This record gives sequence, structure tokens and C-alpha cells, in this order.
Amino acid sequence: MHYITDDFYSIDKIHEIISSGEEIAISEACKNKIRDCSSYLKSKLASGDQIIYGINTGFGSLCNTVVSSGELEDLQINLVRSHACGAGAQIPNNIIKHILLLKAIALSKGHSGVQLETVERILWLYNNNVLPVIYELGSLGASGDLAPLAHMSLSLLGEGDVIYEDQIRPTAAVYEELGVDALKLHPKEGLALLNGTQFMAAYLSHCVTQGFKIFDAANAVGSISIDALMGLISPFKANVNALRRQKGQIDVARIVFERLQGSELTMHPKEHVQDPYSLRCIPQVHGASKDTLDYCRTIIENEINAVTDNPTIFPDQDEIISAGNFHGQPLSLALDYLAIALSELGSISERRTYKLISGDRGLPPFLVKNPGLHSGLMIAQYSCASMVSQNKQLCTPASVDTIDSSNGQEDHVSMGANAATKCLKVLGNVQDIIGIELMCAAQAIEYRRPLRSSKVNEDLLLNYRRLVPFIEDDRVLSYDIKKSNSFLFK
Repeated sequence: MHYITDDFYSIDKIHEIISSGEEIAISEACKNKIRDCSSYLKSKLASGDQIIYGINTGFGSLCNTVVSSGELEDLQINLVRSHACGAGAQIPNNIIKHILLLKAIALSKGHSGVQLETVERILWLYNNNVLPVIYELGSLGASGDLAPLAHMSLSLLGEGDVIYEDQIRPTAAVYEELGVDALKLHPKEGLALLNGTQFMAAYLSHCVTQGFKIFDAANAVGSISIDALMGLISPFKANVNALRRQKGQIDVARIVFERLQGSELTMHPKEHVQDPYSLRCIPQVHGASKDTLDYCRTIIENEINAVTDNPTIFPDQDEIISAGNFHGQPLSLALDYLAIALSELGSISERRTYKLISGDRGLPPFLVKNPGLHSGLMIAQYSCASMVSQNKQLCTPASVDTIDSSNGQEDHVSMGANAATKCLKVLGNVQDIIGIELMCAAQAIEYRRPLRSSKVNEDLLLNYRRLVPFIEDDRVLSYDIKKSNSFLFK
């Protein structure tokens, strides 16, 4: 059992919690904060002398419309129902788990005014794998991820659809089966649930975590490609890379240099004095992506530990402040930046794949023994090129766009949700691109025998060959691509 506390949550911890499958509960300290904030809000409303946005007023451009005390609970329910306007594809289950967890952490800070039962119901959904059906489209990345979080919130009310036991079912039917009553929302709760950046944050958390895995894989596979192409090791020496003073570059040069130690291929005499950029500039390109990942890690870890709904309640200071913590600009920029950085890891990987199949440096064309009769890995490179090209299209920044909404009240938005869904697609493409490079590099290495790469590379290749055998004759390669992706990233 993991208990939500006020401790700082890293993306590694978030990933550990989700991947472990352990149940989540709220610590007593956080329970007390939730209760104290809820009690403070109730006392404020009971006094009847304060108009508070979204609690006893309408929403957006209706912020000046006062709602009577007898209609406050209906106000919150109506908010959830009216904002459940999601469209497009359903988001992945892993992202839904992220959203539920991040929302529970944010509400447990004790600045949102929700009742304890609401946070516990979110955790019940998480713990029992009753996952609200949430759609890709509908958030502008400001005023919170309104439509996606409305679909999350519908499930608290016993409405909408959920994924349970791998089936999409009406929430009401699942509640009846499990003996659970629908939740009743108190004043401010609908707004607290819908305001917030948890949709964007869930995507960024996942993409940064996976991005580091892609970075590691790109360095490992790139080092095998260097040996397969009889590349030079000198561009990876510490002295030349230290002169550039870029941390990511220095880190990558060290990683690749160490991976190639003891390689017979590295030490074999070379006929060339320089390698193409896709080999020689691995430290500069991979390193820049690593620096981007480090930046994005900082942004998302700050967001995971933040309060991003509105208005924000400070019981100890007797203040309720309507502000803009729901605006997704920090996440939107980071997601766009991350997508570009991941795309570049894929772009340079495809260039190495192209070199591997080109029949250069003593390798057979398309890495088969009888080219002509067999096409070998020819079209695998086509697939890489297709994904690289799509990534270029997907990397058009979403964060530079905005559109007026809510009758001009919400006149600048981040479009962070669109940046989020685009980033995930780029990430998936890059995983396949690097998987294809591994297919080609592993194939090419066999044509260098009896020379061997380093122990760490040969160990990787040995394990890989247990899953994907050497290509003697043409076969359907889409299966091998899936296996290569699984080998590297699952």
C-alpha cells in the first residue's frame, strides 16, 4: 500500500507506483488537510457574505452570475455533465491511471476544498482498475483540461462509461455490480475536479519516463551501428567533447566510448579518416536530446507536486484566490520541446539505418547474402523514413497556437493537450525507428564475423537473437519490428 503524503514525487516514483500495481491510500496528514480545507469552505459559504468564483457563481464568462445557495450542488453536477464533450480516440489505459493518481495527489494538498470522500473515490477507481473512458480531444490546455477531466469526473457520479475487466461498460452498471453508490458533489468540487493540468501532466510524465528509455536505447543501438559500420571511436573521447561544455554531449560521449571498450571492430584498422554525421555527431545530437529530457523532467516534477485548480483556498490565511494555476503553458512548451528532441533521436537513427543497408564499407546491399533475389531490409528503411517524416509533421508546435473561448473570458490558451497527444505519437514512432536500427545493426554485425564487438554489445545482441533471428531469406518483417520494440522498451 502506498500512502499519498506531502513528500516530493519524482517521475520515477510515479512510474514505480503505477507499474507495481500496488494500491494507494491517503495518509492521515493529508486527510486532515483535505478535511480542514473543506470545513473552511463550508464555513465561508454558510456566512453568506462572499461571492466566490465557480462556487456560488457561473463559470467562464458567466462568472458574474450568482447562483443561489439551494442550487450549489446542482451547479457542480451540471458543470461536469456539460463539460463532458470529449471527442476523438480513447486515451490509453496507462495514461488514465496517471491522470487518476496525479489528480488524487493534487487534491490531497488541501487547497481545493473537496470532501475526503471525493479523493477516496478517485483512488477507488484507481485501485479497482475501474478506468473512466476519456477522449483525446476537448482540452485547450487552459482553465484546466476541462473535457477530459469531465469524463473522468462523470465516473464519480456513476455516469458515463468505464473500462472494467477489459470491457467498456456504463459506469452505473459497474457500480451496481460492485455495490457502490454514486458520489454526490459538494460546492466547488466539480470545479476542483475539472480545473487542473492532470491530462497534460499525465502525458508529459509518461513521455519523459519513456523518453529516458529511448535515450538509453539510442546510445546502445547507436554504438552497435558504429561497430557494424567500422566507425571510428576517436569522436567519443572525453577531451574533444569537454571542449564543447555541453553536459548532455559529454554524457553521451562517455556512454558510447565505454560501450565500445574491448571491441575488436573498434580497434580494427580503418580505411577512412572520418565518419558521416550520423555516427560522428552522436554525442552532439543525442546529448542535446538528453538536455531536453532533463529540462522536461524538472517541469513535470514541479507540476506533479503542484495545485493547479481554481480558485485556490488558503484556510490558514483566510483567503480564497481566483488565479490561473490551471494554465498549461509550462507543460505545453515542454511537450513541444520534448517531441522535437525525441524526433531528432529518431531522425539520426534512420540515417544510420540508411547507411547500414546501403552496401557501403564492405556490407552487402540491404544486408542479405543474395540481394536481388531477396530485398532484405530495404523496406524496413522505408518504414523508418515514413515515421521520420510523420514526426516532422507532428512536431509543428501546438504551444504557439491559441484560440478565443468562453466569450473572450478565456482569451489565451496553451493548447497543451494537443501537444501532449502529438508527443505520445512521436514517441511511439521513435521506438519503432530505433527498433529497426537494431534489426539492421544486428544483421550487419554478422557480416563482420569473426570480429566481435564489446562484451556489453555482444551480450545485448545475444539476448536480441533469442527473439529475432538472423535474416537468411526474405520474411515478413513487421513481426520483427514489433519484437524489436518490445525487446528495447517493454
